[in-house]
Amino acid sequence: MKQNLLLISGKENQSSPDIIKPAEAAFPSQGSLSTWSPFFGAYSGLRAPGPDHDEIENVAKQFGAQVHRRSSEVSKDSSTSLDAIIEFLNYHNEVDIVGNIQATSPCLHPTDLQKVAEMIREEGFDSVFSVVRRHQFRWSEIQKGVREVTEPLNLNPAKRPRRQDWDGELYENGSFYFAKRHLIEMGYLQGGKMAYYEMRAEHSVDIDVDIDWPIAEQRVLRYGYFGKEKLKEIKLLICNIDGCLTNGHIYVSGDQKEIISYDVKDAIGISLLKKSGIEVRLISERACSKQTLSSLKLDCKMEVSVSDKLAVVDEWRKEMGLCWKEVAYLGNEVSDEECLKRVGLSGVPADACSTAQKAVGYICKCNGGRGALREFAEHIFLLMEKVNNSCQK
Repeated sequence: MKQNLLLISGKENQSSPDIIKPAEAAFPSQGSLSTWSPFFGAYSGLRAPGPDHDEIENVAKQFGAQVHRRSSEVSKDSSTSLDAIIEFLNYHNEVDIVGNIQATSPCLHPTDLQKVAEMIREEGFDSVFSVVRRHQFRWSEIQKGVREVTEPLNLNPAKRPRRQDWDGELYENGSFYFAKRHLIEMGYLQGGKMAYYEMRAEHSVDIDVDIDWPIAEQRVLRYGYFGKEKLKEIKLLICNIDGCLTNGHIYVSGDQKEIISYDVKDAIGISLLKKSGIEVRLISERACSKQTLSSLKLDCKMEVSVSDKLAVVDEWRKEMGLCWKEVAYLGNEVSDEECLKRVGLSGVPADACSTAQKAVGYICKCNGGRGALREFAEHIFLLMEKVNNSCQK
């Protein structure tokens, strides 16, 4: 099960593991929804089995899920989701509807689950599953000795339609399966009075192999669900100097002068942020040499020898007349924890300490002083694009 706990879009607390996006979609739904694991949503007592791995269980609980441990009998390589669900139902007689939400569908939205639950509870369907509309022409497979030529399956080549003139076809996308208890106890997730729920194409993305990850990350940032609260436009980014702007290494010359290094990519990131109207400021608890820092020519306001970073950040925020949601923070140490938890958008380099990593919404793939700042800047730009798009709508 460990392979199901992976970072997507670098986000750990908000949406990083591929199990978390479906969890976020399930939790905010209203009514009598309860969620038993990051893989499944539950409506009117609808619950489902959880993971059998300690780390996945801990992440699930961080998002408010209740966890049911699968037995060894339904945790084999040959075990199916249906086997685990049936076992779960044996422990919970109060459950009447089950929603099997696939972990590898990170763009699922809560409105999808709410509407499907209504279809079962109010419209009397026994099972509802997700589909997506595709405009793909299908052809028969050529098999030596059986079929030597291919034939069209869903089109007339003589009258080949344009995409806009064809409704396309519905394909099961595996994002979720909802079914009543009696159907599952018969060994089915689909059956009885059936209906499909058509998901928007941009929300239908499935992670199956490694190559799917880059596409999924971009989809999540543009179309994913980020919680009930609306995203705010970032106007201030504060970056810890040692371990974020730099790699944390300090070199001392023979005449006792401090020498540090940084990545040109990060300097470009700062420049791009400024050009987009985002103020960038630097902070450090260490008595850094301001002369050394100024020689970097980053043209950023900075504060060093800071014993209380949160107080300084709060002062800067008030100075600019911003709310916390408009502030982003890139940190890497225990001293950054409170700032990371307080701001609207937080991030850490890949090599940040565990305390800092647990406090953030974005974990960079790059290390500190090796492109993490530039990467975080790109993440900010993508989220701001999402804010602008929502404003236009």
